[in-house]
Amino acid sequence: MPLTSGSVIRNRRVAVAGVALSDCGRVDEATAYALHAQAARRALADSGLDRSVIDGFASAGLGTLAPVEVAEYLGLRPTWVDSTTVGGATWEVMAAHAADAIAAGHAGAVLLVYGSTARADIRAGRRTANLSFGARGPLQFEVPYGHTLIAKYAMAARRHQHQYGTTLEQLAQVAVQARANAATNPDAMYREPITVDEVLSGPMIADPFTKLHCCIRSDGGCAVLLVAEDYVPDLAKPPVWVLGSGTAVSHTTMSEWDDFTVSPAAVSGRLAFERAGVRPSEIDLAELYDAFTYMTLVTLEDLGFCAKGEGGAFVENGRLLRDGALPVNTDGGGLAACHPGMRGLFLLVEAVRQLRGEAGPGRQVRRPGGALPQLAVASGTGGWFCSSGTVVLGRG
Repeated sequence: MPLTSGSVIRNRRVAVAGVALSDCGRVDEATAYALHAQAARRALADSGLDRSVIDGFASAGLGTLAPVEVAEYLGLRPTWVDSTTVGGATWEVMAAHAADAIAAGHAGAVLLVYGSTARADIRAGRRTANLSFGARGPLQFEVPYGHTLIAKYAMAARRHQHQYGTTLEQLAQVAVQARANAATNPDAMYREPITVDEVLSGPMIADPFTKLHCCIRSDGGCAVLLVAEDYVPDLAKPPVWVLGSGTAVSHTTMSEWDDFTVSPAAVSGRLAFERAGVRPSEIDLAELYDAFTYMTLVTLEDLGFCAKGEGGAFVENGRLLRDGALPVNTDGGGLAACHPGMRGLFLLVEAVRQLRGEAGPGRQVRRPGGALPQLAVASGTGGWFCSSGTVVLGRG
């Protein structure tokens, strides 16, 4: 049901209408633009809507004038756009912006789309691995000393160990359980089980992180279509509702980070839960950005699933597994499924699929008694805990 252009409507509910992945993992023949297009077409097909309804578009990470170039490639002429770039939290922040715009009547259907050939580009020599985001502005005081992105996370992890007694074995549990969740995901890049000993004995990348503490590098893309409640009767599948969202930024230089054991998810999560009117204890599953194992642990604390300093104990005993007390990164996450760059949009795709009951045999999360999950949270992290976006989703 088309909406009248320029109509002034307020406080509309916002639903996720369609989600999809492009080809992911090892994709040597496609361009990043092609992965955007593939994901967008699949998400539209998933929604059952025609492309003509799209009047909003959000994209980042590709092109000189993102999202203008990508919209042009897709043949779209949006009247609402967003190109916010805050690292891995980009997509949760964009989803929050899009939901606000739809609720206010500034757009009726907003497509969020991402695609990257990060792995293929390195293999083909089209680019090299970057050690830093740049050396201008505040970062000029850190980059000359070799303070790379992974070194910043490693320093924060060490602080958490020192302050709260968190162990390497507990951090390794995050990687082990992510790999176990990936085992039943046919789209996951790595599905073979790993052990805590294998994580601990791997090649050291940045102390205390060995290779398996770190996310994989893959190709891939995905898309999410958000729509006003007016379109829900025309959807191919039951809607998943955006219940609440929150965003926060904190720092770029480590000297401005007040506490290495607290991420901006402590702010974005609180806002998202308050606006959704739910408590962390009511959440059935969590999709969290996991470029490194420590990110999962500290985000669980900051979202309120456990007290500060108790993340190490919380991740033990299989709690994060699909059938655990709090299923986390049910597709395998960035540690096992895919990580083509700014992975935050993949978190939303997996959360929606789980809420719809579409995850498939052996992978679908169930509540006690066998019912489908009702509430999910997706929380993205950007930079080195510089930014955070959290979105709470629920079944209708």
